[in-house]
Amino acid sequence: MAVEKGLYQAPTGLDEEVESSDLEIEIVNPDMVTLDDGSVEITLIPGQDMSDIPFDGNLAENMEDGDLAVLSDELIGLIDSDIDSRKEWADTFVDGLDVLGFKYEERTDPWQGACGVYSTVLAEAAIRFQAETMSETFPSMGPVKTKILGEETKDKVEAAARVKADMNYELTENMIEYRPEHERLLYSLGLGGSAFKKVYHDPNIGRQVALFIPAEDCIVPYSASHIETAERVTHVMRKTKNELKKLQVNGFYRDIELSEPEPYHSDIEIRKAEEGGYSLTDDDRYALYEVHADLVIDGVDDSKDEIAKPYVVTIERGSGEILAVRRNWDPEDSLSLKRQHFVHYPYVPGFGFYGLGLVHIIGGYARAGTSLIRQLVDAGTLANLPGGLKSRGLRIKGDDVPIEPGEFKDVDVPSGSIRDNIMPLPYKEPSQTLLALLDKITNEGRRLGAISDMNISDMSANAPVGTTLALLERTLKPMAAVQARVHYAMKQEFKLLKSLMAEYAPAEYAYQPVRGEVTARQSDYMMVDVIPVSDPNSSTMAQRVVQYQAVLQMSSQAPQIYDLPQLHRQMIEVLGVKNADKLVPIKDDMKPADPISENMNALIGKPMKAFIYQDHEAHIGAHMSFMQDPQVMGMIGQNPQAQQIMASLQAHIAEHLGFKYRKEIEERMGAELPPPNEELPEEVEVQLARVVAEAGKQLTQANQQQAAQQAAQKQAQDPMFQLQQQEVQIKGAEVQRKAQKDAADLQIRQEEQKRKVVKDMADAKLEQERIKLEKLEVGIDAKKAGVKLRADKRAEKNKTDLEIARLVTDRGKK
Repeated sequence: MAVEKGLYQAPTGLDEEVESSDLEIEIVNPDMVTLDDGSVEITLIPGQDMSDIPFDGNLAENMEDGDLAVLSDELIGLIDSDIDSRKEWADTFVDGLDVLGFKYEERTDPWQGACGVYSTVLAEAAIRFQAETMSETFPSMGPVKTKILGEETKDKVEAAARVKADMNYELTENMIEYRPEHERLLYSLGLGGSAFKKVYHDPNIGRQVALFIPAEDCIVPYSASHIETAERVTHVMRKTKNELKKLQVNGFYRDIELSEPEPYHSDIEIRKAEEGGYSLTDDDRYALYEVHADLVIDGVDDSKDEIAKPYVVTIERGSGEILAVRRNWDPEDSLSLKRQHFVHYPYVPGFGFYGLGLVHIIGGYARAGTSLIRQLVDAGTLANLPGGLKSRGLRIKGDDVPIEPGEFKDVDVPSGSIRDNIMPLPYKEPSQTLLALLDKITNEGRRLGAISDMNISDMSANAPVGTTLALLERTLKPMAAVQARVHYAMKQEFKLLKSLMAEYAPAEYAYQPVRGEVTARQSDYMMVDVIPVSDPNSSTMAQRVVQYQAVLQMSSQAPQIYDLPQLHRQMIEVLGVKNADKLVPIKDDMKPADPISENMNALIGKPMKAFIYQDHEAHIGAHMSFMQDPQVMGMIGQNPQAQQIMASLQAHIAEHLGFKYRKEIEERMGAELPPPNEELPEEVEVQLARVVAEAGKQLTQANQQQAAQQAAQKQAQDPMFQLQQQEVQIKGAEVQRKAQKDAADLQIRQEEQKRKVVKDMADAKLEQERIKLEKLEVGIDAKKAGVKLRADKRAEKNKTDLEIARLVTDRGKK
């Protein structure tokens, strides 16, 4: 209310009137706001702002009663329309429960004590489905197994083991209601075609809960395609006065006065009670509607575009009072997506949201079989104890007491013989046609309900495994499809349980327990995914055994391409034998060991495994020394498993050799390679291949040089090689001596050649001189004396030159 300046003066005497009045006005914490024009707006009774309520708080505490009433009427009207939309499905389900046959009907028509048995085809199908599916989905070791997300590392493997152990412990030991609830779900699922689980954290017991909800107590619009996308899901809950009061005191529900509870039982619930042999009593329980819907609530949603958001609204059915309104999305989710709490288990998808069960599929066969059984039994009763007509005057002493064997009673016959006074009615024996028709209808119902048995006696004992597998799959295909849907629904349920367990799991380990395993922490749940242990591709153990037999038969033809220990290990696990890891150990079970322990494992036939971080050169050396030890080889030679022992050692050495080569390549590259068998992008793989090829070439060259050096050193230490080397050296010296002699002879020949040339040149010169002298003697007589003197001198000189040349030649020879 806004307080402004008055336009007129206040009436006189008003102050005295106020002072003399006994009226007291108290304003507690008024909400005052100064407006732009200077006036003040005061809220005398301020209401709490919705923004002050915690995100997970009860919004109904601060909503107006009128708004709550409008919201309640709207939701109850929608719930009634949802119930009407599934009426045809519910009526068929209710009618089918009449022939379930879990109680004997005392019939008075056509006579007192007529046959009241039922055909068992419907009950047999439901019980067999429950038994087979329960054994597949909930084995003794627990229903959960894990799947590692991303790259498999040692930390992730350990985290997966912790999560698997933690969840299986919770489902088998801590959540004591889980197995009974799951069994009830499977039986209800087989009959009705739909069953539900509600997964949530119960603060009263401090843990997660997976509650079974019958189809009649989970109301969904029949036009919805999936429970996750349904615009509205309503859970019909029943709470006693004490349970409801506890929730009100704890602040979970509004603390308001409620009228006396009105009993509420659906027609399906009533008929189930009749078939189970018990009656529903009107107790003091309240019927509550917990509605999970997308709503736009006035005063709560501040969005101007009026986009509906997910809320959970709890309504007391009898009075229509709203007990709680809560947000149903994650506060950190900007899209405000609905948090899932329900899981839908369908048997066979129908035309609407709810699935079709055995009641819908073979209920007609069960009704027809029930009629035929009763006709046959009644016909046999009439044929064994026939009735008829007798004369009015015929009297039998003690006719109200049956005649015992060997007893004769007195009869008063009015006239004629007894035969003339009694006429039995012509009742026939049970019809063979009806009996054949009953067998036909029963077999058809069992076949349609996927519970027919294989006629193995007609099959040959030598039939191939593939033929047997094909016939088995043809028979079990419908049930395999049903169990695949159960597998998918359980996977969704385990995901919800996983998120709750991760939310309340410890962030870190405070200590290492002395006994037991360390429970999973929050980071462990983030590394793995959880899935059911059931196999959606094989619905029964028999089918899986036949499949493995087919694989074993193929492995006998080419054992070198199969991992036989792994194959036999899986076969043992399929058969349900405990401690399969101890019966057939495989390489994946092995932990790092020293070379001596590995040698010992090889002798007793245990698998061995190399690890990437080990000293592979040391391991290879230890194994090679072991294999070269004559004492060890002598003992192994006497062992009938000698070939297998040596083959396993050779394979293990090859594994170490591969890791050693990988390490040397990394050293050549100067970088680490990706983990083995890791999937790489195409570009990275191409680049890596080029770098590895170059590093491999360098490594090969280095190894070749090293091998050559080692071979040379080894040869140098060999005595035969040393003798050969000495012989080579002697032969080399002889060749060298011959070569030197040949060189000296060649030099002598060359010197002689030179001397001959010098002599020839000197002789030619002397001849020329002689010719000149002769010419001089003939042509010049006058100068004969002088010329002769000069010739003599020249000859003397030439003679001297020849002597010098001869001396030079002789010195060269020396």
